Amino acid sequence: MQRTKINVLLDQESGLDAVLIKGWVRTRRDSKSFSFIEINDGSSLKNIQVIADDGLANYDDIRKLTTGSAVAVQGVLAPSKGGGQQWEIQATDVAIISAAPETYPLQKKRHTDEFLRTIAHLRPRTNKYGAAFRIRSELAYAVHHYFRERGFRYIHTPILTGSDCEGAGEMFRVTTLNLADIPINDKQADYSQDFFGKEANLTVSGQLSAEMFALSLGDVYTFGPTFRAENSNTRRHAAEFWMIEPEMAFCDLAGNMDLGEDLIKNLIRFVMDHSPDDLALFARFVDKTLMATLDNIVTSEFERLPYRDAVAILEKSGQSFKFPVGFGCDLQTEHERYLTEQHVKKPVILYDYPASIKPFYMRVNDDQETVAAMDILVPSIGEIIGGSQREERLEVIEARMEAMGMEKETYWWYLESRQFGTVPHSGFGLGFERLLMLVTGISNIRDVIPFPRTPGSIDF
Repeated sequence: MQRTKINVLLDQESGLDAVLIKGWVRTRRDSKSFSFIEINDGSSLKNIQVIADDGLANYDDIRKLTTGSAVAVQGVLAPSKGGGQQWEIQATDVAIISAAPETYPLQKKRHTDEFLRTIAHLRPRTNKYGAAFRIRSELAYAVHHYFRERGFRYIHTPILTGSDCEGAGEMFRVTTLNLADIPINDKQADYSQDFFGKEANLTVSGQLSAEMFALSLGDVYTFGPTFRAENSNTRRHAAEFWMIEPEMAFCDLAGNMDLGEDLIKNLIRFVMDHSPDDLALFARFVDKTLMATLDNIVTSEFERLPYRDAVAILEKSGQSFKFPVGFGCDLQTEHERYLTEQHVKKPVILYDYPASIKPFYMRVNDDQETVAAMDILVPSIGEIIGGSQREERLEVIEARMEAMGMEKETYWWYLESRQFGTVPHSGFGLGFERLLMLVTGISNIRDVIPFPRTPGSIDF
């Protein structure tokens, strides 16, 4: 008999004579001649109730089942005689696949997020984290669906790289050199003897590679893990995280902002349409303003505001910010949330940032002081997208690299693309975990990624 998932059973309009489900015991309670077992197989927020009677050959063992045990149940799907569910399974056979000990850590009580991070291998079995990671799966599918429907090509960009896209140097080194006996040349590590013959790192972005394909295939996107060796323990930062990075040929900054706004709205709508039960859990128990926030985002026209104007608004706000604000400063989360939650009360797209705080590849504006960069800020989170129109003029980008002390030889292939049929193009990065935080109301990035990688933590 083929196994049926609980989410399928719960959608039935009439009973089934024979079903087989496999899952884990959430609870068990006994009456004189029956046991009521709540089973969950991860496919749904809801459990299904199994009625096992004393006529079953292994009924004595069934009465010993503990939370966390794995079972396979065959039976008949029948209308439930109790409240709270439409269907229940009247068992004809309960096979015990694995009995969990009494020390199983997920008992029927509320556990803190901090505790659940210490058992990240088990936390998906809780209602909250099961819902979070089902939504993560739906959102990942929605990303690919969105871009495919619009003619984008999916590009697999390298995880290992010799280039620092952001120019900040906060990268993880990858080496096969013997760390106990590193070859030295001129008092420095001799990476010519390393696997790739030069320094190699985990990538912080697939952007530079995606640009090359945008200049060949048109509109492309990459969606995968990125890494940043930033020693930050904030609720919004992790060392390993996923990025959605579209790149569009023949696209200026305005078109880039249009796509970013449309993408966010579409992804949120997708979750609202396809994961209503899981979303309702977060709206009820995690953030009671969640649905109002999401409705506001999908129905609002995002405010577009030059960076210079945003700084002026913050300076005149009368707010006492922890971090000072002024032209040339990188806005902090408190500034971003003030703009979205108090000033305009909806998402904001800031654009035309000072060149001094942005990477080398962003297009220099005519004022020679700012670049065609944009950030999308949303309530509760702050920055969720960062992007720009890319600098397509060879002489300008070379001058920027020289001013920043970058070695042009490392980027020879990137610069060469500006010689052979260069065109205006643009793109952005959308932090997938921050999107999940927005959609679920979860406030810590560690709780929207299965096994978080943060400073001092690489368990699991």
